[in-house]
Amino acid sequence: MRVCVFGAGAIGGHLAMRFVRGGAEVSVVARGPHLAAIRANGLTVHAVDGRFSVRVHASDDPASLGPQDAVVVTVKAPSLSAVAAAIPPLLCADTGVAFVMNGIPWWYFHALKGKLEGTRLPRIDPDDLLWRAVGPERAIGGVVYAASEVIAPGVVDVEQPKSRVVFGEPDGSLSPRAETLAALLRAGGIASEATPDIRTEIWNKLINNLAGGTLAVLAGVAPRHVYEEEACAAAGKRVMQEAAAIAEALGAKPNHGFDQRIGGQKSMDHKPSILQDLELGRPMEIDGLFDAPLALAHIAGVAAPTLELLVALAKVRARGVGLYGD
Repeated sequence: MRVCVFGAGAIGGHLAMRFVRGGAEVSVVARGPHLAAIRANGLTVHAVDGRFSVRVHASDDPASLGPQDAVVVTVKAPSLSAVAAAIPPLLCADTGVAFVMNGIPWWYFHALKGKLEGTRLPRIDPDDLLWRAVGPERAIGGVVYAASEVIAPGVVDVEQPKSRVVFGEPDGSLSPRAETLAALLRAGGIASEATPDIRTEIWNKLINNLAGGTLAVLAGVAPRHVYEEEACAAAGKRVMQEAAAIAEALGAKPNHGFDQRIGGQKSMDHKPSILQDLELGRPMEIDGLFDAPLALAHIAGVAAPTLELLVALAKVRARGVGLYGD
């Protein structure tokens, strides 16, 4: 099976290695020194279960890689417009495209039964670029738990003790294409599964991201240190409760256990990727990760005052250093 990982950074590089070990014919879209290192030396991943080096087809030009059986998009939200422009050469008639990203996906209201079906999210997909270039019928949802970092060009370090990826179709079916991607990753050495309720899985992760991510951006430290302050833990819990209410108003059924969620983040030394972006001067995925859930709150008529405040403050901080603009 031909699988192209579009965006071979920390998450994408890790998954590309797992797909290779699972038996797929893998290519990656990368750029800059990372691309040069992958071409010269292969892709190296340091993970809990070992140190792995694999060879993959690598290019910054998707047209040079040719049509694929599946594309796995692992870029951050600010790069999605560029993906829309570059992805067509990778697509053939039945190519599925899995968006394995944080935050609310651009296809969220596709195949969602009810009056909101087909609603667009322009903050995530301006001018319907992805809707037209990829098409919602190709989209596969993806949720990844694999705290990772590029520690040198071509080298990824995975901090997550037990990485996991969940795939799911927007229409709730358990499709062969989602099952196949999950099976390849399992064969490659990490937990993966297909689910009939990908939106619930999206919210299960997003609830933590919204609380820990906003507070980490404002404090400049990992969640472990943020939650040492009881007032911060209380604010994080309120954000989680508000996020769960938004999810439930739209039909998802996320796990609650808010105190357990806070407890888990109290041991989290890994800085969220959005804080890493702030520190490294990279564009921050505020729209997909922080702002889009608020847009869904407004659509659903759910009040989220704590989330509104923390997102507004995160925007102020990002805008102040030139990493976010309306």
